[in-house]
Amino acid sequence: MADFQHITSFIWTVADDVLRDDFKRSKYPDVILPFTVLARIDCVLAPTKENVLKKYTELKDEIQNLDGVLKHESGYAFYNVSKYDFKRLLDDPANIHKNLIDYINGFSENVRDILDRFKIRNSIQALHEKGSLYLLIQKFASDTVNLHPDRVSSHQMGYIFEELIRKFNEQNNENPGEHFTPREVIKLMVNLMLAGDADMLAHNHIIKTVLDPACGTGGMLSVTKEHIVSEINPNADIRLFGQETNDETYAVCKSDMLIKGDDRDADNIKPDSSFSRDGHPGMKFDYMICNPPYGKSWKKEEDFIRAEYDRGSAGRFEAGLPRISDGQLLFLQHMLAKRKATEDGGSRIAIVMNGSPLFTGDAGSGESEIRRWILENDWLEAIVALPGQLFYNTGINTYIWVLSNRKEERRKGKVQLIDATNCYAKMRRSLGDKRHEITESQIREITRLFRTFEESKIVKIFDATEFGYRKITVERPLRLNFCISPERIERLLSEGAFERLAASKKKGDAGAAEVAEGRRQQDLVLSVLREMAGDEVYTDRQRFEKVLVAGFRKRGVKLDGAVKKAILSALSERDETAPACLDAKGMPEADPDLRDTENVPLAESIYEYFEREVLPHVPDAWINESVTDQRDGQVGKVGYEINFNRYFYTYTPPRPLEEIEAEIKGLEAEILVMVKEMMG
Repeated sequence: MADFQHITSFIWTVADDVLRDDFKRSKYPDVILPFTVLARIDCVLAPTKENVLKKYTELKDEIQNLDGVLKHESGYAFYNVSKYDFKRLLDDPANIHKNLIDYINGFSENVRDILDRFKIRNSIQALHEKGSLYLLIQKFASDTVNLHPDRVSSHQMGYIFEELIRKFNEQNNENPGEHFTPREVIKLMVNLMLAGDADMLAHNHIIKTVLDPACGTGGMLSVTKEHIVSEINPNADIRLFGQETNDETYAVCKSDMLIKGDDRDADNIKPDSSFSRDGHPGMKFDYMICNPPYGKSWKKEEDFIRAEYDRGSAGRFEAGLPRISDGQLLFLQHMLAKRKATEDGGSRIAIVMNGSPLFTGDAGSGESEIRRWILENDWLEAIVALPGQLFYNTGINTYIWVLSNRKEERRKGKVQLIDATNCYAKMRRSLGDKRHEITESQIREITRLFRTFEESKIVKIFDATEFGYRKITVERPLRLNFCISPERIERLLSEGAFERLAASKKKGDAGAAEVAEGRRQQDLVLSVLREMAGDEVYTDRQRFEKVLVAGFRKRGVKLDGAVKKAILSALSERDETAPACLDAKGMPEADPDLRDTENVPLAESIYEYFEREVLPHVPDAWINESVTDQRDGQVGKVGYEINFNRYFYTYTPPRPLEEIEAEIKGLEAEILVMVKEMMG
């Protein structure tokens, strides 16, 4: 097998050697990616090229549809009936543009669809106009870019495409949320997804379906199928389904499926968005696996997604909508909507996401409600925390979620957390941000920990409800004193209701008259208050209101409700020694500035918790019983979060002061030596 990194480096240099000065760097992938695919297909078809041409010449005038015959001759689910290939194109430099178009047109329809997704004809025309077409074909026709499967495996080809795309995106600072999944992470995900299913998958004539709704270049689908066929049952009929919104990666994925010889799988790879243009409507799948884009906005599809949410259980997003800046949990809901019913065998899911879906969102938020829906329905089997710096263009921490609606008995009502953050080996050579990898032995160990389902230092098992809490609102009484002092009267000038007295939406004379009248009222209110000014401080709001109203009535001024409220606000100050302000029902009024919340574990009574944890510190507090959960109607909003740090935190004591002091003195001595050397 060839060294895929050597081939990738060569193709990368082709971009600079051929396209520099004639194309913007942002346009390099528009040329290089389709020609890499074309070179792969050209190498694949080379051994049977003459047989296909011979059969085509023999039968083209006798049989209308030669598709099946020519696929048989090529040995693949595609073919080409043009007399040209990369080598022959070089024999006629003067007509290379026309002949290359003839070559493209000679492909079977499924390959033309792939090349059209790349918009390769536009690139060919641009290369022709710049005089670069011959040189580019010459580079890709060289032995260095021999991409035949005997020399470059599907795995290696996947790495080549992903490394090229990664480098192009990195260079152009594009698609920061798209992270190609390293093969060792995919292997671990597949192991976890299939754990315990070996006996079932080993049955004769077994047929299973696998979906990846954000399939990229198809790595997850391919590894799943290869694992089942090579390690469990070579006769298993594994049918792959995928969807990919990016045209280039869709084309790469579909071409890879075709080259592997299964046009059925290739036909099951669909373009466009899994949300608004579901490529597999109404279908249910045995297995689903995915690495959705992280932190990617769904604003562009907001109208459709909200309409789907409004359909409730008839749609795919019934649990809730995450914040619009991150659609990871939409992908998870999409997958959950495509499970087979438990009575039909159920489904298992593996999805890798960043930390946001674990804890982002307060009680009642879309994210929390989605977690609640999953946990209360007992669909979450496990979450595995992965090491950092595993992915090619991000160093963030990631987590594999394993979900199922056919849990084995011992897992029912339970969730397993595995802290595999230290299960990695440092790579000898970094690939972008990827500096760590998970070894085969580590994959086996993590899988073993998952399957044994026993607690250890890095494995914790919880009841599903232990991740839930009820968020109660804690109120404390409003305590104020009041004084009609000059300083407090001045505050009235910035009170909104008082300012609006001298404002008008009318235009012209009517508006001016209204403003003038408002200013007159302002002056009148200020005049009355200044006449009433004094040093007396009131701590009883009801008594002060009576004094205030009586003072204005005595001077023949009737207070508007909003203005009265503004005056009370300006003349008041918070006073912890004052009695509580009472509402119209004689109950203490809550101070919004002192309002707080408490998260009470679901298994505990909110009142017992409040009495134990809150009242000893704030004896005048009470629970606001008007704040209730939208689903169960009980006091407090229910929330769910999974905080790995809380469960796997290890306390590290601070270093002794003597040690820190000695280190500082040592650094000071080093600095002095350096200064002396600089000073000569």
